[in-house]
Amino acid sequence: MSPARPAPSSLDVVFAALSDPTRRAVVERLRLGPATMTELATPLAASLPALTKHLSVLQRAGLVATAKRGRQRYCTLTAAPLRDAAAWLAEYGAYWDERLGALTTYLKENP
Repeated sequence: MSPARPAPSSLDVVFAALSDPTRRAVVERLRLGPATMTELATPLAASLPALTKHLSVLQRAGLVATAKRGRQRYCTLTAAPLRDAAAWLAEYGAYWDERLGALTTYLKENP
């Protein structure tokens, strides 16, 4: 029995969230550990309202969790949706490796 596959709609939400370069930069930064909204916004030259919108998209995709500590809101990366997306990509990568291998063999045998 193969492992459970993520629902296509959840993959759609994850890939849509990662389609924006600013959101990918946020995910990259959060790989290093939790960060405040200000720490995320500063290198991106993004306003806090703009960053809030990006974080909202990432949260809906399940990629980012936020928690308020005192006066600061901390963001952390949630790995499960990324693992699901990577597993989906790996499955199709294996398929295309196999197909391209067969094509290579055919081309070598039929010059």
